Amino acid sequence: MGSELFAAGVSHIAITLTPGHGGVFKVTLNDEVVFDKNELGRYPTLPDAKELKAKVINMIATVTA
Repeated sequence: MGSELFAAGVSHIAITLTPGHGGVFKVTLNDEVVFDKNELGRYPTLPDAKELKAKVINMIATVTA
């Protein structure tokens, strides 16, 4: 997932992977939680991954426009 988000952000994004315990999987963009396995009770599905990538692309487009 990290490499997919990095590819979506091209050179405009920095990815930080932080180890956790108990299967933690949380994605934040600009301090906004956009996916949290603990809240949803599941890992991201393919549609979730596509949505996360779209959010990264839209965030960058907004900042660089």
